[in-house]
Amino acid sequence: MSYKKFKGKIVSAKMEKTVVVAVEMPKRHPVYDKVVKNTRRFKARNEIGAVIGDGVAIQECRPYSKEVTWKVTEILSSEKRGK
Repeated sequence: MSYKKFKGKIVSAKMEKTVVVAVEMPKRHPVYDKVVKNTRRFKARNEIGAVIGDGVAIQECRPYSKEVTWKVTEILSSEKRGK
């Protein structure tokens, strides 16, 4: 069974082990034929220490709680680490 994987940016890290990741999903409009950006926000389990502003990869996993069914697998880019 293959799990869904997305790349996004962390927009909130106010919870203890959970972060909110915003993923942009471009779709083509059926009538106007223009690419429209839709943003979905996923709650993901953060066990690797990613912070707000980091670009991360998330993967579908078993449910950790009622809303958390994703986990952060790797940090792709970090903006705040160098400062």
